[in-house]
Amino acid sequence: MREKSRLDQYVAAATRDNTRRSYQRAVEHFEVQWGGYLPATADSVARYLADYAETLTTNTLRQRLAALAQWHIDQGFPDPTKAPVVKKVLKGIQALHPYREKRAKPLQIDQLEHLIAWMDRLLITARQNNDMPAILKCTRDKALVLLGFWKGFRSDELCRLRVGQIEIVPAEGMILHLSQTKTDHANQGSTFKVPMLSRLCPVAAYQDWIALAMLTEGPVFRRINQWGHLGDKALHPNSLVPLLRNLFRAAQLPMPNSYSGHSLRRGFATWANANSWDVKMLMKYVGWKDMKSALRYIEGNDPFAQRRIEAGLADGAGVLLNPPSRLPPPTTVLNLRMLIEPFHKGVRGLKRARQAIETCCLHNLQMDILDVQDGRYRLTIDHVSTDELEETIDALLDEMRQIANNHQCYLEAILTDSVTGQTWS
Repeated sequence: MREKSRLDQYVAAATRDNTRRSYQRAVEHFEVQWGGYLPATADSVARYLADYAETLTTNTLRQRLAALAQWHIDQGFPDPTKAPVVKKVLKGIQALHPYREKRAKPLQIDQLEHLIAWMDRLLITARQNNDMPAILKCTRDKALVLLGFWKGFRSDELCRLRVGQIEIVPAEGMILHLSQTKTDHANQGSTFKVPMLSRLCPVAAYQDWIALAMLTEGPVFRRINQWGHLGDKALHPNSLVPLLRNLFRAAQLPMPNSYSGHSLRRGFATWANANSWDVKMLMKYVGWKDMKSALRYIEGNDPFAQRRIEAGLADGAGVLLNPPSRLPPPTTVLNLRMLIEPFHKGVRGLKRARQAIETCCLHNLQMDILDVQDGRYRLTIDHVSTDELEETIDALLDEMRQIANNHQCYLEAILTDSVTGQTWS
């Protein structure tokens, strides 16, 4: 029995926790919500895809297929997801329901400077008031943002950093070791070097945090409660998005809800590209193995080619017209109908799921509660274009579903434009 327990432990360690949880939810969705049977047939998998073709993105459907494939392989059954009918149905869904990939808004260097300056002022005020919870949180968050930006770390990598695996090299920087990263499928571990900088220095911010929190081992970035008590456990990767958005909102950065955990990574990649880093150098520094992955994160410093075109107009026409005055961004009022149901009868997290969605997602959108029992709310969203509105709504729905999943609940949400009647779900 003990031998079996050790075997299960090693098998479980071969898969990342996030992947394992995601696969488990996908299999539960196929069995419980859709009513499928395992082992599945190719026909049932194809019908499952067709039933959710209009409500789930193709990326989500692919993830569901990967989970079902892994379940069949683990149990020793033939994989039905490789059947021709399944591949044809997925290809047809892609043709009829094209999906535009959502990408995090990069945090630009001037926005980073603004944010750190605001945090430094906040620290001065907190020290004057002897507000230890505020001092701890601000010092931690400053180190997290600077380290996440200058090394391009993912949320889960920041949360996985441990004090004992970090070495300070005087006058040069620090060396960090991660036992596992997203692309480290062999679990050999990865080593990263972070330089000391003359300003916006991640090494100095890290040392300030470690000294203040008196950390000698365990996770680097930990939870801090309202009384300033430092927890033993690391921050959860899912908590970093609301943490960053709350920081950006408090520092009055524009459109804080358009940022995510990847904004730091994309921000650094964009900065490096603007400062003439070649792709090979950038890939080696950040740790990308695939050039396509690196290019997805790079956004040019003139993405609309506006400066190039205006320069050409200036050369040809002499004088440019004055740019139009900026108008305040339009707002859209949406009515939300939200229904939350448990995965199974034993789940008791409905109220906590609703409160978490209200706090992390809806509160930031000028939320008006119309009827809590019926799950009805009114939201107001600022946006400068229809595309931005669509991206904000997509990100909102994804974040709401993720929170519901974390509380072992299903979420059905319908947003309706109060003027045009357009709906999103």
